[in-house]
Amino acid sequence: MSSVQEVNPSVRRIRAATGLQSLAARIAEEITQGTQKPFQKVIDVSSGDPHRAGMPPTSFVRQVLAVCLYPELLKENSLPLDARQRALELLGACSGGSVGSYSISSCGAPHVQKSVADFITRRDGGVSSHPEDIIFSSGSQKTLSMVLHLMASGEGETQTGVLTPMPCPDTLPTLLDMSGVTVVPYQLMEDRGWAVDLGELHRALKTARGRCKPRAIYISNPGNPTGHVQDRKTIEEVIRFAATEGLVILAEEVYQDSVYGQDKEFISYKKVLFEMDKKYSETVELISFNSLSNAYMGECGLRGGYMELINMDPAVNNYLRNMQATSSPPVLPQLALEVMVNPPSPGHPSYKTYTQEILHTLTTLSQNAQRACEFLNDLPGMNCQPAMAGVFLYPCLHLPPQMIEEAKMLGVEADVLYCQRLLEEEGLCLGAGCENGQKDQNYHIRLCVLAPPATLEEVLARLHSFHLRLLDRFP
Repeated sequence: MSSVQEVNPSVRRIRAATGLQSLAARIAEEITQGTQKPFQKVIDVSSGDPHRAGMPPTSFVRQVLAVCLYPELLKENSLPLDARQRALELLGACSGGSVGSYSISSCGAPHVQKSVADFITRRDGGVSSHPEDIIFSSGSQKTLSMVLHLMASGEGETQTGVLTPMPCPDTLPTLLDMSGVTVVPYQLMEDRGWAVDLGELHRALKTARGRCKPRAIYISNPGNPTGHVQDRKTIEEVIRFAATEGLVILAEEVYQDSVYGQDKEFISYKKVLFEMDKKYSETVELISFNSLSNAYMGECGLRGGYMELINMDPAVNNYLRNMQATSSPPVLPQLALEVMVNPPSPGHPSYKTYTQEILHTLTTLSQNAQRACEFLNDLPGMNCQPAMAGVFLYPCLHLPPQMIEEAKMLGVEADVLYCQRLLEEEGLCLGAGCENGQKDQNYHIRLCVLAPPATLEEVLARLHSFHLRLLDRFP
């Protein structure tokens, strides 16, 4: 194949992600075997995995899960009383009183569904949430996959299309392709901090007519990987747009608890929808997603998530529930989700420690994001929009023409080549922007800034050293 442009975009994204991860693993193995490198270890901040980057887990979560896994710890007085009581309560919600049993319901444990519904009701200022509208699965991507498989239909001009932000979560384009739906890209406005633009939505929809049948719009708020936080006006515009065009809103709201931008706040799509006129609040179909992978929990490896179905046809609810019937969701992630949405209350033994740990995590995230953004904007040939939430920065690279030509000759994207060389020379693994569905000739890199401050400083030092050498190499 003569050119990277001839390769299916999904294949290119998969090759980019797996290639960089494989290279990072190979270099780490070489160091273990004694190969001399100009660095002592590989640092991987390519994914939104704070534990991989060195952030500690939240004590209360792990204490509760530990007791659930080994109930003998109920007798262990060194563990906080409220952690043991919570574990006993959660074990009572498990079939047979054990995390080793199948989930009682194909959609999740009723006790946990109620806790999630109560959390959403509190979050949205009293807008009611109902346990029967909550469905659990092994991560938000799994729940999204269930929805996409339900929506997928047709071929050619009748094939289901989903309006998809660019950039978007790195797993999303491939997931859409694998589900048999057409990606309808709409560009986020980088010069406006990666805002959603109503005119761009109309442009994308108009372009899609005749090549597919758009049936949904995917929203990431707070933005992944951009960190943009949508305001109420934008959310209302998107809801009206979806209502007019007959689109289901798929709202990924995983980073809702990690907003740190000044004068910024997270407002859920559901809250805004239910505060609008009845012609919207009673008709617009909305599915929202959340997961354990959010910033302050960071329990990515537990693979737990849920979706809430709003204004959906009862037949759709039943179908999605039945999809889980042959494979009930894992129990342990459900219990962790219950702790996430129902943390220790004031007066409980674990409250002080829990709040201190969460505050430390969010403070580290905020300070790291500001520090890294200022650093990146000081580098020649790079500029970065400030993030307002989430765990990523997504700076733009202005690469030398010689490097772009070299990448074309090698059959890779130029940002992938940049990340490969960075790995080989500095042992630093970042994400390539092409994984997030960026436009051609508009190169970006992605780095997780939720890491211990010392680790972030090492990341920035290695990036600085490599980037300046690159510019010397290609003046």
